Amino acid sequence: MKISGKKILITGGASGIGFGLAERFIQDGNIVIICGRRETALKEASDKLPGLITKKCDLSVADEREKLFHWVSENHSDLNVLVNNAGIQQFLPLSDEDYIEKVKQEIAINIEAPLHLSFLFVRLKSLSTIMNVTSGLAFTPISKAAVYSATKAFFHSYTLSLRHLLKSNDIEVIEIIPPALNTDLGGKGIHDYAPPVSGFIDSIFEQLENGKNTLTYGFSEDMANAGPEDLKKAFERMNPES
Repeated sequence: MKISGKKILITGGASGIGFGLAERFIQDGNIVIICGRRETALKEASDKLPGLITKKCDLSVADEREKLFHWVSENHSDLNVLVNNAGIQQFLPLSDEDYIEKVKQEIAINIEAPLHLSFLFVRLKSLSTIMNVTSGLAFTPISKAAVYSATKAFFHSYTLSLRHLLKSNDIEVIEIIPPALNTDLGGKGIHDYAPPVSGFIDSIFEQLENGKNTLTYGFSEDMANAGPEDLKKAFERMNPES
């Protein structure tokens, strides 16, 4: 399935994977809307991609998610695809004095937001596809990003159920499972070692065109296909004893 001639909303689309998706979707002849919290990042994205539609929105706040949906309903009621991409990753020790507040924000953006948006946007008669961006860490966690890994495990499980639940609505649910990529997720420089976003984008669009609804790449492909013993070994490699 090649997606073209559609109108697409990508959350967290101003940078990283979201921006890579936006760029490719526009190249393939789609109209793309992105939303994000930072006005400057949205402006930079729109400067790079003429025709990109932007909307400022803090997805950690339920009221702002409602406002986003009403704005789309009023201005872009022909939306076809929702891409739940926005997410934050924090390396948090339990000794962090603000641990609970930071964790609440991570859960709000990584879990509450995509669930809430899916609930809202299935009301649009034009919606045909939901794409959920999870992570290879959904299958085996990295302990220094324990909450992020757990939110992605939740989101992976939810996506499997959502795919089944929306069959009768004729809404396709596609899971995008990235590995670590060279983005600013978690902070600048943390993932400089990782593969570039461009190769990942090329791979998942090829998989889309081949009709797949679970899209993996590199490490995430290995983890998605791994058995219990392989997952145990991967966990030990990723979380060495100090």
